[in-house]
Amino acid sequence: MCGMPQPPVRSTPTRPPRPDASMSLLTNVMDHSLDDGYAEAAARKQAAGEGGLPKTLRAKLGLAVGLVLAALVVTVGAAQARVAAPVVAKEREELVDRVEKETQAADELEETVDKLRADVNARQREALKSGGHGEQADLVSVLSGAVEVRGPGVKLVVDDAKEAGSAAGGDARGSSGFSDTGRVRDRDMQRVVNGLWESGAEAVSINGQRLTALSAIRAAGDAILVDNRPLVPPYTVLAVGDGERLSRAFQDSADGLYLNALQENFGIRTNISAQEDLRLPAAPSVIVRTAQPAQPNTETTEKGTS
Repeated sequence: MCGMPQPPVRSTPTRPPRPDASMSLLTNVMDHSLDDGYAEAAARKQAAGEGGLPKTLRAKLGLAVGLVLAALVVTVGAAQARVAAPVVAKEREELVDRVEKETQAADELEETVDKLRADVNARQREALKSGGHGEQADLVSVLSGAVEVRGPGVKLVVDDAKEAGSAAGGDARGSSGFSDTGRVRDRDMQRVVNGLWESGAEAVSINGQRLTALSAIRAAGDAILVDNRPLVPPYTVLAVGDGERLSRAFQDSADGLYLNALQENFGIRTNISAQEDLRLPAAPSVIVRTAQPAQPNTETTEKGTS
């Protein structure tokens, strides 16, 4: 005998939890932003008549005096700044005028020096020509950098990497203590110039500064100095010589390969091209302070003639 069918078991419906049930701490903080202790203290103060603006005449006078003093200090400071502004502006204008005048005077002196140097060179050439050494004098003047030269050659532009200054790490090109930043160093330019001389250059200049046997390429921080004059990148090197041949010889030399390695490994930007007509200025100074012309040995001359 089959029993009666049992009704399906129905579970008792449960009440859904509150959405913020898991955030009771945050809810409590939001609902009670002010601590109860602070609220009670504020209520007691208010009941006792404390807090807010001062009640007694003495307290009110003290507050008024303090506000007056604060306003006086602000007013005096503003007045002093207004009075001092014209004085500072005048001093600045005077300083700018002095700098401009001194710069103009230095330019005039430099022009005078150039004229005197040209006159001395002309007199030297004239004296040598009168002694039958005209061609030799011209050659010596060109090689020493004492005169302006013109002719074919190569133009080599060397510039810092685009991201110069952002690289980090040790300097892979030496142990000078500087981190490698993609900048062209003084030793890099030294190798470039020496490579051009070795490849057959007859005259070389960097950013308009003529190089001679007395020239020095040094560094002051990250700046490159040529004969104690700071240069700004890009560094344009002009070398007079047989253009195509000089360019090939330099690129195949050890210094040319060194420059190519800088370009590949450090992002140094270079560009070399043969030029049909270059003009290089004369060197600013070719004064020899130590070397003296060798005098003929009189004893050897007397023995040879006897």
